[in-house]
Amino acid sequence: MPVLTRLIPSPVVVDISSGALDDLAGLLADQRISASGKLALAVSDGSGRALREKLAPVLPGADWYSVADGTIDAAVRLADGIKGKRYDAVVGLGGGKIIDVAKYAAARVGLPMVAVATNLSHDGICSPVSTLDNDNGRGSYGVPTPIAIVVDLDVIREAPPRFIRSGVGDAISNISAIADWELSHKVNGEAVDGLAAAMARTAGEAVLRHPGGVGDDEFLMVLAEGLVLSGIAISISGDTRPSSGACHEICHAFDLLFPQRAGSHGEQVGLGAAFAMHLRGAADEAGLFADVLRRHGLPVLPGELGFSVDEFVRAVQYAPQTRPGRFTILEHLNLSADQIKDAYADYAKAIGS
Repeated sequence: MPVLTRLIPSPVVVDISSGALDDLAGLLADQRISASGKLALAVSDGSGRALREKLAPVLPGADWYSVADGTIDAAVRLADGIKGKRYDAVVGLGGGKIIDVAKYAAARVGLPMVAVATNLSHDGICSPVSTLDNDNGRGSYGVPTPIAIVVDLDVIREAPPRFIRSGVGDAISNISAIADWELSHKVNGEAVDGLAAAMARTAGEAVLRHPGGVGDDEFLMVLAEGLVLSGIAISISGDTRPSSGACHEICHAFDLLFPQRAGSHGEQVGLGAAFAMHLRGAADEAGLFADVLRRHGLPVLPGELGFSVDEFVRAVQYAPQTRPGRFTILEHLNLSADQIKDAYADYAKAIGS
């Protein structure tokens, strides 16, 4: 009897620990990613500078490339710089923007990519997607999953707490995204990949229900693992369905309508997820989301992000246009501006504004 299975795209190695950066060269050599140590390392001009000073002596065969911003132009410039130089791999050392630029550049020149995260702001550290700014705002580009993920908890602890809080919002929004996916299955017959859904939901629930905070190593470990699992879930499903629903549509609407005022990705998707749970009538879950977001210092009301109620209503009404073809609770209800405003008033009252 044949054994039926499937191959799951995932990193060769995931190292989440204190001091993980201390032997980066050894880890890459042991995993046969780079025995020669000939690497192209992409870093920012800011926080990446101190890490470059620390790592340069133990990575003598590496060349260092400064990345100015998270744009498609920066990614193309990086690809042009490393092309033809026979590197073993590209290493993105930094936050989400640096990692997304490095993922795109590595894909463009056909090299494996190693993600070394210096903060835990979102699940892009392991996803097969690069989100980059372009002339039309912001675009998502399909790329291979990183071959290795390295998260040094000693480095993470030094990152501004806001970045860690952002990761919390992104992780727990998986639960709302899965609810939207299941709604689309019920209404439209859209196929749900059970493994991807289970992985993304487990990641979100682990973060949602962990009692620790951003200063707690155990919590940071759970958060990092949750963001990695979210990225793998996206690889399994072949799109962002496991972690992107109405919550992310609302976030994208903020980005497009108010580009100079938008909050962090995790702040916006966390708020979007809590409101989406309220829209689908899951009052207890919406209340739990709000409680957890508040405990971690994340916004649960638009005013806490600097937006008026009318601006929030405008963003929610515009949100479905950001992902044409994706079916979520927003498309299902198809609320008018007045209906959104009434729903928001109920939401604010329910969570204790």
